[in-house]
Amino acid sequence: MIAAQDTRTRDNALTLVSVGLFCVFLWWVPNNLDGYKLRIINLIAINAILGLSLNLIYGMTGMFSLGHAGFMAIGAYVSALLVLTPEQKVQMWILEPIAPWLANIHTPFIASLLAAGVIAAFFGWLISLPILRLGGDYLGIATLGFSEIIRILITNFTPITNGSLGLKGIPSHTTLWMSYGCLAIFLLCMVRLMRSNFGNVLRAVRDDEIAARTMGIDTFKMRVLAFTLGCFGGGVGGALMGNLITTIDPKMFMITQTYSLLMIVVVGGLGSITGSIVGSILVTTMLEWLRIVENPVTIGTFEIPGIPGMRMVIFSLLLIAVIIFRREGIMGMREFSWSWLLGLGRKRGGAAK
Repeated sequence: MIAAQDTRTRDNALTLVSVGLFCVFLWWVPNNLDGYKLRIINLIAINAILGLSLNLIYGMTGMFSLGHAGFMAIGAYVSALLVLTPEQKVQMWILEPIAPWLANIHTPFIASLLAAGVIAAFFGWLISLPILRLGGDYLGIATLGFSEIIRILITNFTPITNGSLGLKGIPSHTTLWMSYGCLAIFLLCMVRLMRSNFGNVLRAVRDDEIAARTMGIDTFKMRVLAFTLGCFGGGVGGALMGNLITTIDPKMFMITQTYSLLMIVVVGGLGSITGSIVGSILVTTMLEWLRIVENPVTIGTFEIPGIPGMRMVIFSLLLIAVIIFRREGIMGMREFSWSWLLGLGRKRGGAAK
């Protein structure tokens, strides 16, 4: 008992120190790094939120979903429409006049974030009722179809979404503190959720739905609830991304956006909260770093022309290598703990001796 209390005290102290150091890092970054690096650091947090929300649906509950880009689109447009000023809306809608009920709506950014998550969750709940009766590949195809329907509706509902022209001049409310603050809240909720009895039920549904149903679990209700919560995270992540980029249009939310999130979940580890964080760091930085292969390179007197799209080819090969040699992902289903980290350090130290 005493050893357990000492371990808990040590872990809490290390966690507080780590959080404090990371806050110092966030305070240092804006004055010492350029805008490009700041955007990458912001994208890591946003992709982590999106990866966690998709992992809740796919990795922790076992529902193969390809519709996350659609929920991102809902969140991005809801937030943007709420934070844009009436003057901006009047100037932006040139193909058709903006819907009168929408023209004068203007809310703080935090309220728009919550609205984005809630409305995305509502649509997630709405479509989950019919499609979650499917399973496997059929569920993936159904969610993919929903994502495309959302994108087409956004393109054609010009009085509400400004159609294919998209929304520009969105206030840049997504700061480092906002991104990582939302990530911290979402991460804390995910940890508490998966450590609760509800998390155990989701794992039971994922591992053997028939056995879970035999034990009296309403598996359909659990799947709907998990899907709805995951869609909430998708809406919040989309809202943060829209307010970071400050320009959104329907082409941003194609199926390739969902593929990027699947990369994060698969590389990090299906069912691992820590894996989603690790995956977001690796995938986001690698996708940006590999842009170098698309630019011309001069070696002495030789010039190698850049090949557009080559970074995705290389990244796909790296992803295939991960799947072949580490099918469970970097973390598998494991989670980070201070005991594991310190134990690993001691083992390496012992080996070095």
